[in-house]
Amino acid sequence: MRERIWAPPPPPLLLLLLLPLPLWGGPPDSGRGRGELEPERGPLQPFDLLYASGVAAYYSGDYEQAVRDLEAALSSHRRLREIRTRCTRHCAARRPLAPPGTGPGAELPFFRALLERARCYRSCETQRLGGPASRHRVSEDVRSDFQRRVPYNYLQRAYIKLNQLDKAMEAAHTFFMANPEHMEMQQNIENYRMMAGVEAFQMTDREAKAHLESYSAAVKHYEADDFEVAIKYFEQALREYFNEDAECRTLCEGPQRFEEYEYLGYKAGLYEAIADHYMQVLVCQHECVRELATRPGRLSPIENFLPLHYDYLQFAYYRVGEYVKALECAKAYLLFHPDDEDVLDNVDYYESLLDDDLDPESIEAREDSAMFVKRHKLESELIKSAAEGLGFSYTEPNYWIRYGGRQDENRVPSGVNVEGAEVHGLSMGKKSSPKIERDLREGGPLLYENITFVYNSEQLNGTQRVLLDNVLSEEQCRELHSVASGIMLVGDGYRGKTSPHTPNEKFEGATVLKALKFGYEGRVPLKSARLFYDISEKARKIVESYFMLNSTLYFSYTHMVCRTALSGQQDRRNDLSHPIHADNCLLDPEANECWKEPPAYTFRDYSALLYMNDDFEGGEFIFTEMDAKTVTASIKPKCGRMISFSSGGENPHGVKAVTRGQRCAVALWFTLDPLYRELERIQADEVIAILDQEQQGNHELNINPKDEL
Repeated sequence: MRERIWAPPPPPLLLLLLLPLPLWGGPPDSGRGRGELEPERGPLQPFDLLYASGVAAYYSGDYEQAVRDLEAALSSHRRLREIRTRCTRHCAARRPLAPPGTGPGAELPFFRALLERARCYRSCETQRLGGPASRHRVSEDVRSDFQRRVPYNYLQRAYIKLNQLDKAMEAAHTFFMANPEHMEMQQNIENYRMMAGVEAFQMTDREAKAHLESYSAAVKHYEADDFEVAIKYFEQALREYFNEDAECRTLCEGPQRFEEYEYLGYKAGLYEAIADHYMQVLVCQHECVRELATRPGRLSPIENFLPLHYDYLQFAYYRVGEYVKALECAKAYLLFHPDDEDVLDNVDYYESLLDDDLDPESIEAREDSAMFVKRHKLESELIKSAAEGLGFSYTEPNYWIRYGGRQDENRVPSGVNVEGAEVHGLSMGKKSSPKIERDLREGGPLLYENITFVYNSEQLNGTQRVLLDNVLSEEQCRELHSVASGIMLVGDGYRGKTSPHTPNEKFEGATVLKALKFGYEGRVPLKSARLFYDISEKARKIVESYFMLNSTLYFSYTHMVCRTALSGQQDRRNDLSHPIHADNCLLDPEANECWKEPPAYTFRDYSALLYMNDDFEGGEFIFTEMDAKTVTASIKPKCGRMISFSSGGENPHGVKAVTRGQRCAVALWFTLDPLYRELERIQADEVIAILDQEQQGNHELNINPKDEL
């Protein structure tokens, strides 16, 4: 029989509003007898003070002191988490809570137990910390820095100053694992590896989560068809996941931010205060699944950690002939994705392989997954219900949305691959974006059939962002690409500079008016030139509708652009195809500001990029934080894909190096101010109007295109 991960179903919802989550069950404190904790050695130094001291020492050039303080800060931070976790479990075991009874005063034993548990925790924490817990309260900025592993960035620089290359590499790698798109650190690691002759797999991530390490090992064995060993690691990863889930939930029981009520005077009663605090704890615990299932710094196929586990396991167990376990895992996966046709077919197939004396209906989804999903759904219902009753706002994320983790033929007879998602978001450590001086809305209709919504602002980890597919058909992409070769000029739009952004690529461009001119002169098909005009208008209407703008959106500039990798210049590239910038302000990464002043195009309000092809290497579109280094989302271009976003400092962006082939797109900038309408677009509108009249046979075309265009 399997070990139960959680306790039986929780008490009624009303009671849950009054009970801390230890009542929901969880592993008891291990290693010593019930209620016993080993003594602590000396008072724990606050990690924020050690961190500040280390940073100050670094900037003063005292690198030895910087290393001592920063390492001590990291150690203190880890120890603080351990103490809080152990004290919570210790006091939950020693001071169990009983549901209130009935009759006069029946609730008093419950509140007495609650107060005893609070006193136990306060006493335990004070004793273990060697002083009041208030010394260890830190600012949100410090909390964010440790979540993003910023201390390791300082450490790698300090260690290299001290000529301790091994430790510098270790610190750099640890930081990079949480910030995988940090380009400067990526280059540092490459330099360190060249200096030391060390391969990537030899580096150590000092903050690695055990369950993700086991998961990665399992996937490697799985892909090597070593299914028995893969099963061992997958099962280990699940056990480690549920242990870390319990720890995450425990840490949520600390102080919460009270935003809805003011606990002075008579503005909130006892039950109202308890309920509000409990709901904040519950939301924190409910979202542990996101923290544990995502690698630090990236939103990846790991986002589907639990369902993806069972998806792998069902096939691995099938390959080793354990059909009952394969069926249990397949049914476990369906708890997360009940409409997955491939796995539904697998279930039928596994049932056909069972011994005749086994009833397929008696084999249910694995208990660990069933209990997890049951609790997760109950939490969702409770939070939604409380949100209505208590008046706070909460939007339930889709935790099991598929970001591209398993886009394979995962029917039973087929092999299984793991492909990287085309779009990766980075959710950790995101700084607040500048305020936009207008109402921020999105989610309006897409207006056209066949357009596929992919991600919104939240899923792209930003403000005023949307990703759409199928804005163009394959045929339209081919036609536009063909037109591009006939109308583009090298350096168009950049004063004829062949490589305005990087010497490693050739840049070519063309405007809508130029395309129409070439079409009218017969140098390219007029129908194809007209397509360039039409699809840009289509994009404008989509952006205006999706972002629910109250006024007309005008073209500011329309440009078809192609970037071509130059042969012989792609080795060891560490530059970008287009450096990080914002479209309507001057980005200042050092100050984390974006100055809305000339020569920036301050009148631009929205931007869009409509991609025409994907037969090239590199060239991903990236959003970054205002530091111009830390990527928050990365988009792989393909035919018909469109990314659109507001043009200000809230959306710094750039293009990764195109290392092979040619990348083509239609770049569009829009303004809400009619004074800054694109002049060439107005002329193009007039040409189109005349062409339409000519086509209708109303009158003859009476302009000389060479003069007018």
